[in-house]
Amino acid sequence: MQYLSIGQNIIQGIKQTSYLEWLGAATTIACVYLAARQNIWNWLAGIIAVIAYMVVFFQSGLFGDAYLQIYFLGTGVYGWYFWLRKKERQEKPVISLSHKEYLLVLLITLLLSGLMGLYLQHFTSSTVPYIDGFCTSVSFMAQLLMTRKILQNWALWVFVDICYVPLYIYKNLYVTAILYVILLVLATIGYIDWNKEYKGKP
Repeated sequence: MQYLSIGQNIIQGIKQTSYLEWLGAATTIACVYLAARQNIWNWLAGIIAVIAYMVVFFQSGLFGDAYLQIYFLGTGVYGWYFWLRKKERQEKPVISLSHKEYLLVLLITLLLSGLMGLYLQHFTSSTVPYIDGFCTSVSFMAQLLMTRKILQNWALWVFVDICYVPLYIYKNLYVTAILYVILLVLATIGYIDWNKEYKGKP
């Protein structure tokens, strides 16, 4: 009976999903798929998605994620410009982090996570300030690496997608939770494809 009740809650939650969340989910899938294929139009799809999710997350009390969409909007414009410029210059499309850069990314992400968690705890009504802050910080760094066409962005997306699924279920954002399962698969494919190109494999 308990499993039936959970299933009914999920179905009911999906039925009550707003058109804005559906739009955000659809364009996010398009964005990640196109990014995995290194198609520059991923940035346009991403810009549409972040505008939709900015509203959805504010309404759901996920303020860290809502603020993150503002950052995504800026990086979407920058990423579009950088990818186009890199293509024109015929530079190597995919690069990788050095060991020192790995450590730097880790330290910055942890620092951002702590600061974001404190901010959300003291200045918002968030019920999950540190979880929200952690996921927001990892996403922040993953997006930054993607704009620079750095391979490890996909590893961060895989990790944070796994973290986001239970968070969105907790917040009754069932369509978005399902979306992040799909994104987890796409991010894995993205890593495999970009890694092949980085290594010069066909």
